[in-house]
Amino acid sequence: MALADSRLQQLADAYGIATEFWDWKGRLTQVSQDTVVAVLRALDVDASTPEALTAALAELSVRHWRTALPPCVVTVAGRDDTYVSVHVEHGRFARLTVRLEEGGERETRQVEDWSQPRWVGDKFLGQATFRLPGDLPLGYHRLRLESEGWTAESTLIVAPAFLGLPAALGAKRAWGYATQLYSVRSADSWGMGDLTDLGDLAIWSATQQFASYILVNPLHAAEPMAPVEPSPYLPSSRRYVNPLYLRPESVPEYALLDERARRQIQSVKAKLLAKVGRLDRIERNPIWEAKLTALRLIFDAGRTPARQMSLDDFVRREGRGLTQFATWCALVGHLGMNWREWPAEYRRPSSPAVAEFAATHEDEVDFFVWLQWIADNQLSSAQLAAKDAGMRVGIVNDLAVGVSKESAEAWVLGDAFAQGVEVGAPPDHYNQLGQSWGQAPWRPDRLEDLSFAPFRAMVAGILRHAGGVRIDHIMGLFRLWWIPEGMSPREGTYVRYPHEALVGIVVLEALRAGALVVGEDLGTVEPWVRDYLRGRGILGTSVAWFEATDDGWPLPPERYREYCMASVTTHDMPPTAGYLAKDHIELQRRLGLLTEDVEVETAAFDAAMDRWRQVLRDRGLYHEGEGDDDVEAMVLALHRYVLQSPARVVNAALVDAVGDRRTQNQPGTIDEYPNWRVPLSGPDGRPLMLEEVFHSQRAQRLASVMNGFSTPLVGKR
Repeated sequence: MALADSRLQQLADAYGIATEFWDWKGRLTQVSQDTVVAVLRALDVDASTPEALTAALAELSVRHWRTALPPCVVTVAGRDDTYVSVHVEHGRFARLTVRLEEGGERETRQVEDWSQPRWVGDKFLGQATFRLPGDLPLGYHRLRLESEGWTAESTLIVAPAFLGLPAALGAKRAWGYATQLYSVRSADSWGMGDLTDLGDLAIWSATQQFASYILVNPLHAAEPMAPVEPSPYLPSSRRYVNPLYLRPESVPEYALLDERARRQIQSVKAKLLAKVGRLDRIERNPIWEAKLTALRLIFDAGRTPARQMSLDDFVRREGRGLTQFATWCALVGHLGMNWREWPAEYRRPSSPAVAEFAATHEDEVDFFVWLQWIADNQLSSAQLAAKDAGMRVGIVNDLAVGVSKESAEAWVLGDAFAQGVEVGAPPDHYNQLGQSWGQAPWRPDRLEDLSFAPFRAMVAGILRHAGGVRIDHIMGLFRLWWIPEGMSPREGTYVRYPHEALVGIVVLEALRAGALVVGEDLGTVEPWVRDYLRGRGILGTSVAWFEATDDGWPLPPERYREYCMASVTTHDMPPTAGYLAKDHIELQRRLGLLTEDVEVETAAFDAAMDRWRQVLRDRGLYHEGEGDDDVEAMVLALHRYVLQSPARVVNAALVDAVGDRRTQNQPGTIDEYPNWRVPLSGPDGRPLMLEEVFHSQRAQRLASVMNGFSTPLVGKR
């Protein structure tokens, strides 16, 4: 049902704001007029009065006439039906050419356009339309418009129609581990898993387990000072890396330190490990403070001429975005974490006060730039180690949905983010009040104005040293749930994004990197979205616990999608051992998160597990006496079940490989449960070191299943 005021409905439609949606119970739900007005306000459109509505519609009618060229045009390679409309003074000639990324120029062909000329301000403008050639090469090109006495330019993006799987995979299915890197501690790490551990884990997975990839949690940059946000899904920047994952001793300059400096660093590390080394949770704050001390000592020691050249080249390639991010990091140390509370003159990166600060504190800014260079080095080393060990894909990075409102990204990009709203989710079965994630949403219109440059840089950066990317909540490339300030999550609405452009950029960057792309498409997804992503060669996500028939039985694996990453579980659920033990029900009961009585939840769960056991036995996948215990036998059977699917990529959780029971994240909580702070542990709950994982017979048995061995794997019991 449309809004009562047709003018407000027109504006909502024009700006991609949903005025109704289907809720989790299948009911068509109307969005309130107040919500639509508030969301329009976040897009700098005043619709608060009848007069403002009239003015907004008038501006809308001439908006695209105000620019000579669209700010960005996105098309697909091979299409010959892409048209570009331009605006010049009526009666003047117009010529549109394409300047190719790799050099050279192509002509376009003008076609008939019977649009009537119109006054826009003090100019009488006409519209001309051009057809782009259908054989343009892939890449980021420039459109150049020439008229009498002036020129204008904008961006043209030609993306692949289809990505598919990288050639390195061939026709053979790929399997790999998923892990939360911070949880995988080694004897040499500083109380949490790091990028050196990642390289070692990849070598073991490749040479001993014959895995093709390692999927890690988002490694995005967090706060530059304590307290550090534990959730990797609420970062400060998605373009840059969290230096918390650095191994100081792996920095080449560490070897050049004098004996006194090395002893000082080892003393800092020893004191840290005495405090946090064997704790049953990851303590990021003391770890980061200790690493900062060590890394600063290494930075101050300087670099060889060749290393300095490499650093200078990194700074040149990254450009202003890197120096602005580093400046924000330095400012945080002086003005506090929330830049929105800084003095007004520091709230914009382009202000004279910020420039003066950067000049006065050049050494601090340079240090944070250096940290990103070192992170880039160590990420590169991890991926190189994975590929050299024989992995066909290597490291698969995770891309979070967004950033916090107080983040560096929101400070650097300014009005590219909508003000007065935040991202969340509407009510659903798991949270009937809806969710607010505290994230600032990108403005779709500003992204287009910027030729999607921030998005392009982010995707290219995350793929620079990776064999793939998993896009968390990939529906965010299509629409996001915006919640106006002062309103509850239930009072939000969906805002659409230019998915053709965003998906096109992802596909183009992945093709250039030789990488695969996995979209996390769980939850409420418009039916056509999965078909669209499959048509562009992007893998979906299938989790066995969520794949069910209409009558509640496990979906036969033969009905899984071919183009998906299939797994038994995911990071928002307990490890399979904990799930089978109903640990999640007990945890939710203790935290008051159950929507039903515990007896009802338990009965429903037991019925579901009975169906699973019957299906696994009927298929001959469950072997009593296999492994160390009945839980492991079920874990192995479930993975055999997933392997009977046509999925081209299959995933096993590292926690399942070692028999861990504790969940990494309990949705709906922050500090009530130690989310994102749980170390990798064994079946007995004792934290495991990476070196112990290397010798795990339990992990070896799961790898045997993942590699296709069908005979029962008898353990030591």
